This record gives sequence, C-alpha cells and structure tokens, in this order.
Amino acid sequence: MKKRVRVLILFMMVFFSAAIADQTKWIAIGSLHNWYSSAGCEIEVGRTHQVSDQQDGLRWPALYRWQDMQAAKALWIGTTDYDDPISGQHYNYKVVHVGPRGLDENNEFMPVEFKMIGRFQAPVVVVDGLLASHTVYMDEVDEVDPNLFCDRMIFNVVNTSIGITVTRKIYAWSQQYNDNYFIYEYVFKNTGIIDKEGTVVEKTLKDVIFFFQYRYAICREVGPYGLYYLPQSTSWGHNTINHAIYYHPDFPFNAIFAWHGRHSKCKFDNIGGPHYTGDGHLGASQFPGVVVLWADKSAKEHVNDYNQPFSTPKLGSDEDITKPNDQFNPAMMTKEYAVMSSGRPSMTHAEEANYVPIFDPATQSLTMDPLKGDPGDLSPEATPGGFSQCMGFGPYTLEPGDSVRIVLAEGANGISRKLCYEIGKKWLTGSGPFELPDGSTTNNADEFKNAWVYTGIDSLLMTFRRAKENFDNNYNIPLGPPPPESFEVISGGDRITLGWKAEAAQNYDYFAGFRVYRAIHKPDTTFDLIFECGQGTDHPEVVTEFVDKSPVRGFNYYYYVTTFSNGGDNVVEPGRPMESNLFWTRTIEPAFLRRPPGRKLEDIRIVPNPYNVKAREIQFGEGAPDRIMFYELPPVCDIKIYTERGDLIKVIHHTDGSGDEEWNCNTMYRQVVVSGIYLAYIEVTQDYHDPETGELIYRKGDSIVKKLIVIR
Repeated sequence: MKKRVRVLILFMMVFFSAAIADQTKWIAIGSLHNWYSSAGCEIEVGRTHQVSDQQDGLRWPALYRWQDMQAAKALWIGTTDYDDPISGQHYNYKVVHVGPRGLDENNEFMPVEFKMIGRFQAPVVVVDGLLASHTVYMDEVDEVDPNLFCDRMIFNVVNTSIGITVTRKIYAWSQQYNDNYFIYEYVFKNTGIIDKEGTVVEKTLKDVIFFFQYRYAICREVGPYGLYYLPQSTSWGHNTINHAIYYHPDFPFNAIFAWHGRHSKCKFDNIGGPHYTGDGHLGASQFPGVVVLWADKSAKEHVNDYNQPFSTPKLGSDEDITKPNDQFNPAMMTKEYAVMSSGRPSMTHAEEANYVPIFDPATQSLTMDPLKGDPGDLSPEATPGGFSQCMGFGPYTLEPGDSVRIVLAEGANGISRKLCYEIGKKWLTGSGPFELPDGSTTNNADEFKNAWVYTGIDSLLMTFRRAKENFDNNYNIPLGPPPPESFEVISGGDRITLGWKAEAAQNYDYFAGFRVYRAIHKPDTTFDLIFECGQGTDHPEVVTEFVDKSPVRGFNYYYYVTTFSNGGDNVVEPGRPMESNLFWTRTIEPAFLRRPPGRKLEDIRIVPNPYNVKAREIQFGEGAPDRIMFYELPPVCDIKIYTERGDLIKVIHHTDGSGDEEWNCNTMYRQVVVSGIYLAYIEVTQDYHDPETGELIYRKGDSIVKKLIVIR
C-alpha cells in the first residue's frame, strides 16, 4: 500500500511539473513592467506558482515597490460542430484554453518558439564591482537586431489542439511618451497542427471565437502582500470595477479598463486605496486596460472591423468555468462557448455597480461621478472572486491556411506618485475647502480625492491614443536618445565616483548631453537630478564622469544616468529634450562613503551608540534600519563582538582599507541581537604605515575594546 502511495505521489509531482513547465520572460525597460509566458498567455501565479504572487506583473509605475496589478489572464479559442481527431468524439462546442488557472503545454497550448529580440543589449551597470541592475535578470535578450523598430520584442509561437497556430509578437518601447504600454500582435492561423508531433488535420473551423480574459487586482501595495492596510480580498480583485467603451463618431476605439473600486469591508471611501492608518497616500490609483488597435473583419477581408470585440461580458473570476478547464468535457465547453458568444451587455460592470460615467464629446474626456458607485464585492451577481473583464473576437470561419490578425495594446496610467501623496495627505487631514481638478472647490474630502483619482482615466485614454498613433503610423515613432553602454559607480572615502561610456549616445543626431540622478536609502523611490552637462546646462562641456562629494556617511545612495537630446527628435512636444529611460542604468546595489582609515585606536567611534530600534528612521533610514557603523578604524583589522558575559557572537573581517565598517545587528548564526550591553574587541591584523611619510601608524596586534548598547 505504501509503495502504491509513493508511486502515486511521484506521478503527481511529475505531472504537475510538466504542466507548469512554461518559460517566462520579463519586459522591464520602461515605466510598465510585465512578464510573459511561452504558453501564449499569463495564467494565475503562472510565473512563480506561489500564492504570495497572486498579484504578479503589470507593474506601474514600476519604479516603486508592490505596484503589481495582474492577477490572471486567459485566452480561449472556441469553435462549433467539431469532430475531434484526438478524442474521436463530435462536440457541438469545442474550446481550448490557456488560463485563467489551467495550462497544459503538452496537449492543448503547445509552445513552439519563445524568444526576446532587442535593438541593443542592456547597459552594463556596476557598483563597487557588483552587477547592479535589474536588467541582469529581467532583460534576457536572446537576439540583437539593431534595425528593430522597437526596443524589445518577444516572439512567441504556440500550436493548439484545435489546429490553430498562434503567433504572438509583443512590442515595447523605452521612449518617454510610449513606455507605459505594450502592443500585442496576434495572428491566428488554421495550420491544422494538433499535437507536439506536428500531426496535421485539415478542416474548416466554423464560428471561431478568440476570447481574452483580464483579471486585474489594483494593486499589490494595499493588500496582504504589500503594506496590508486594505482587506485581503483586494489581492484577487474582489472589489475591482471594470468598464468598456466602444467606437462611435465621438470616440475612436474600443477598449476596456479597470480600477480599485469600493470595498464593503472598508469603513471609509477606499477609492484610490488611501493609506488611512498611515500618511494617507493613495496606493491604488492606477487604471490598467486594453485598447483594440485592429481586428480583421474576416479571414478573407483583412480590414479593421470596428464592431470587434463583438462580445464583452464580465465573468465571475471564481465561476466553475474558470477552474482548470477540460477540452474534452462537452457540458463545460457548452457553458464556456455560451459566455464567449454572449455579446455586448446592455450595461457594463461599472454601470451595474452604479458607477456613473461622465463623457464630454467635445474634449473626449471620460471620468466617473466621484460620489457614485457601490462596493465592488457587493455589486449585482457578485462572486467571492470578483469579476474579470472579457473580450471575444469573431465569430470567424477559418478554412485550412486561413488566418486572422488581432492587435491589442495593454497599458496603465493614473495620477503621478507625487500627487498620490499630496492628495492623500489632504484627504486624511480632512480640512477643506478642497480644490477639484476643474478649479472649483468642495468641502467633501471624498469627492476631492475621487475626482482627482478619476482623472487617471483620461491619462489612460491618452496612453491608448499614443498606442493607436504608433500602430497607425506603422510603428514609425522616434526612439529617443540611446542610453550609455556602461555605467560604473565606485564608493570612496569622501566621495562617490560615477563614470559611463556612451559612444552610441554621443553619435546620436540630436545628442545634447547627460544627466545624473540620485536617490537615498533605497532604489525604488523618487530620484533627484544632481548633475547635468551639455547644451543648455550650467556645465556646457560634455563629460562622462561625475564625482558626488555630497553624500553623508552611513547612508545608501543609488544612481542612474541618462542621455538627453536637443529636442529636435520630439514630435509630441517639439523642442523639449527627450531622455533615455531611467531603467537602463538605475542601480539597485548601494554605494556609500568609505572613510579613510583613522590614525588612533582611541578615535574609533560606534554610531549609533546606544542603538535604539525605535529610532530607526532617524539613524540610517528605512533602507538600513539595523545598521551600526564603526568609524575611524585601522585599514585592516578584526572586529569581534562579545556579549557582556563573554560569548563571541560575531566576527567581522575589515579588509577594504577604509576607516568604516558596518554591522547589521546579526550574529554569526544570522540571529538578530537582543537588548543588552556588548563589547567590541578591535585588533589590528597587519602593520600599517602612512602612505606619504612611511611612519608606522598601526602595529599588528594593537587592540582596543569599545562598549556598545543595543535597545530593542
């Protein structure tokens, strides 16, 4: 019996591993970051398969932590009156699936090709000898094509068991006006290939529908895998509100979008996700969405059909048809196809939940009434999982060899991070009058907050328009100045030195100069401009090095360098300089001052002393909350930390020749030290002579003991 159980467990492990063996790649070169699967769509927890990554991907603004808005996606392909060559059965409705939860790469959606093509390799970014850019693991380029019309392209081919081959191309730009969306170009071709062996079964497919599902959860920062000040169910989109807009004489495209709606468990108005127990900042003010750029009218008429998508239902994200699907279950496929072909509902999800859209035809501006709308988790027909927004294209007839092309753009936008803090702080204090976006005032703090949050809808529509202009112009947009090829940061005793190589940038037709930005404590925060050189600057001479002499000892510093143009390449705001994207060179490893060695053991100082855990923010900041610094050290020595009773808990070998060393309050067993009195025994491990005079400053074996107090 035990043997049978072990065999069963082993079989399940092998089966499960095979079922989730898809490859993934990130596109992370602009303000929007997302990962993609070789299976052709990004399923729930499909990258790490960890529940803690319920919200994973579609990060905007990606500079900041916990900005994930993607919970799950799905792509279903359905047809009717289908004789299945695999099962030998006839199905009135046949549907194959990838997502929102299930994925079968061996028998249903079978990857053929998956690669990343780049216009150039990411810059090499180094801090104190360490590779220090997120691009090391989030920008894996397989091929370089200097003639590519975008900065990154993922090329993905997938065969399906229904005989349709999916070719997906994903385009991304780092250019400042077009870095917050991706364009997805799909070609669905009836190749007849139904399995991994390449078996071809030629048949005409009738009433084919391509059905996309989008489960957004906005956003990770406010829920259990972020700061956790809003209900747990926000992490799976329980309160997400979806809306659809359609092409008409006053509006140029079809699109869907979503936002963080009201939640019944919140005792305050949670539109925008205000941090009500903290500083009030808005942690969920984003609007993600998808715009349709092209959909073939038929396999014979390759013209854009403005009536597509013909089907835009909302779908309960925990409905039975969203669970791991079965391409051989006729009853379930009948239910699936019914949803796929259900058409456009008379009311959108938002309208059903009593959100009131306000559209101005003259300006093509769209917002929502700031005081209307029910909690998303209590909206009509609400489910524990909230709702996904869907788009169905078709129905098409595909004869052998026929294909249809569908082009979508997915993007995100909203009010700026700076405005999130300003609006949230004013809302939290509750002291009016408050100025609304149109210049009028109100004494209602919720109306004020929500009106500003909903201006993010127009920001998203601007993103959609830029994606459409890009597509309509055959992707012929300025790519902007190239970033430096390499960027190095070196910590020093009284300065931090930055240097970069930028041959391509300096050969750019519109090249004007370089800018250097810096952040303190952590790399996922706002950076400040600290230096610029070139045209129109106080340093007209172009240089490729900058010495930062302003850092303070004990703090972490992060940098990025950009190339900027003279504005001659800017077609959006002519004359305004364009700038290479910060994500090419942003450092994620810290640089900090390394003080020259001290000259007397008696001068050694321990800071802070006493160390008080309650004073973290006024010691070395949130980026290094447990840091204790030793200053004025010999260039080479050992620091041994003992408890008051004489137990050795930590040995630090100081060998970098500076006068500084840090300790993060951990023992040699990686435990955090408790409150108490500690003794630091500092011993010189080699003779040291003054490099200029030759005078002996330290002799090997010299030592001193310093007392240290820790309060927790």
